[in-house]
Amino acid sequence: MATKKKPSFSAVPSRSGGSILPWLGVAFIVILIDQITKITITRMFMHGEEKPITGFFNLVLAYNPGAAFSFLAAEGGWQRYLFTAIGLVAVGFIVYLLRKHAGQRMFCWALALILGGALGNLIDRMAYGHVIDFLDFYWRGLGHFPAFNVADSAICVGAFLFIVDELRRVSKH
Repeated sequence: MATKKKPSFSAVPSRSGGSILPWLGVAFIVILIDQITKITITRMFMHGEEKPITGFFNLVLAYNPGAAFSFLAAEGGWQRYLFTAIGLVAVGFIVYLLRKHAGQRMFCWALALILGGALGNLIDRMAYGHVIDFLDFYWRGLGHFPAFNVADSAICVGAFLFIVDELRRVSKH
C-alpha cells in the first residue's frame, strides 16, 4: 500500500528547505523584550538619572542619537535618517539571508538575534529620533562603558555566534 507524502506547511519556504518563521519568532522575542525594558526604564527614570545596582553596574536612562558608542551623536540630526536607512537595508539583507539559509541553525540564530536587535533600535530611532539605552557597566578607576540596551546585547551575541559559526565552517574545510 502506497503512502501519501504529507505536504510541508512551512510558513515562509526557503531555498534551503527550512522555514524562516522560527527565526522571525526569535527576532520578535528580542524586539518584545527590548521594547518592554525600554518602556519600563523611560517610565521609571528621568533622562540622565542613574540608579546604582552593584559596584560595577547602574541603570541609567540615556538617549543616543548616534550609532554604536555614540558615533555621530553630536551631529545636527541628519544621522537619524542615515542610520534609519542603514537599518532598513540591513533588515532586508538579513531576511534575504534567512530565506536562503533557513536550515543552518547557528547561522540563523546569529541572524535572528541581529535582526531583532536592529529592529528594536530602528523602532526607537524612527519613533523618538534616538535610541534608548539603560545598561551602564563601569570599572572603578577606568570609567564607564557606553550605556547600551537589550537590542545592542542581542546584536553582540548574534555577532559572536556568527563568528563561531564561520570558524566552525572554516575548520571543517
